[in-house]
Amino acid sequence: MKRSAALIPLSHDHHQVLFVAKLLRDAPEAADRGEAARSAFLEFWRSEGENHFRIEEEVLTPGAGLPGPLAEEGLARMRVEHIRIRGLVSYLSDEVEPEKLRELGQALADHVRFEERELFPLIEKSLSAEQLDHLGALIVAAHGSS
Repeated sequence: MKRSAALIPLSHDHHQVLFVAKLLRDAPEAADRGEAARSAFLEFWRSEGENHFRIEEEVLTPGAGLPGPLAEEGLARMRVEHIRIRGLVSYLSDEVEPEKLRELGQALADHVRFEERELFPLIEKSLSAEQLDHLGALIVAAHGSS
């Protein structure tokens, strides 16, 4: 299924997430290369990743046309995965641990695949064209305010 224009900004972010996730998953045992992957991820996280999560939680969730995280399993899963990923990110403030880099990289990749393959199609199916246009305008505005 072709992605709705409303969700394309989030899908573009997901391409960046997959790039840094691969760096993390492929981070070798060598400390300098692990540090390079860690630094690249943290730069992405501070410049784009944190805001991406905020947009999904504060704009996408209420505008998705779904009953909310307490009643919709997909939204609940998104929130739980965001919490887990933020927890893994907190490990990166200290030493580079290759297993934590790989764990974070895999969590990011799995999360993007879930959103792209399950959550976004559910949202697209749940909203009318007008509602999707409105949601898309909110997402673009939130992206621009970062």
